[in-house]
Amino acid sequence: MFVDSHCHLDRLEWDKLNAQLPDVIDAATAAGVEHLLCVSVSLAEFEQMAALVAPYQNVSISCGEHPLHQTDTVDTELLLQHCQTSKVVAVGETGLDYFYAAETKQAQQAAFVEHLDVAATVRKPVIIHTRDARADTIALMKAHRAEQAGGVLHCFTESWDMAKAALDLGFYISISGIMTFRNAGALRDVVKKLPLDALLIETDSPYLAPVPHRGKTNQPAYVTAVAAAVAEVKGVAIDELARQTTDNFYRLFAGIERKNK
Repeated sequence: MFVDSHCHLDRLEWDKLNAQLPDVIDAATAAGVEHLLCVSVSLAEFEQMAALVAPYQNVSISCGEHPLHQTDTVDTELLLQHCQTSKVVAVGETGLDYFYAAETKQAQQAAFVEHLDVAATVRKPVIIHTRDARADTIALMKAHRAEQAGGVLHCFTESWDMAKAALDLGFYISISGIMTFRNAGALRDVVKKLPLDALLIETDSPYLAPVPHRGKTNQPAYVTAVAAAVAEVKGVAIDELARQTTDNFYRLFAGIERKNK
């Protein structure tokens, strides 16, 4: 069985999918995906997202503000309030993105620190987005007790040195469909080095559909294509890759009750 460790079900474009949420959940289940983590990118939209997926026992949620979605400041009190509830299993998505928004570095860093502090307070893992901000991401993680909460660098596309620095802090590395892209040779080289017991897989749907689904709206069922690509690079059977990444998921997100053992 597989797990999609990072998706955005509230961001799916239903007209493009020609489907509704129950259809997407059913398709994932049929593909062998036993659990989905629906990741928040907006505090303002969090309650709407939570209500959308509430009927589904195989969907868990996080709470946070994406660095490209935030205003100048994050409502830390509201973030803490939501993250203290049992239904929220992780803090984020948070982090730093200097590729798209280098001009907001200071605001991003301040918000990232707030998320790290909340994660350390509630002792729930933090989901980190990082792009072109390697040194600052690791420095802030070290300075703000990231190792106390643990977490994951999601949709990883950075260097082995950065991955190693995160691994040394007890973090996991999550791989998306990007590694199936033709120009992702450097990422595949990093994946070869990653230890199996620190790997997660994700779709980041509706974005970044993996080969052979390129050009389509991504959905959780497609995480099996990510798993197949990672298994090939790692030289392991896909069943072993599925078992290990699923075990890793439940170990990291300890607030999720595992139904299938």
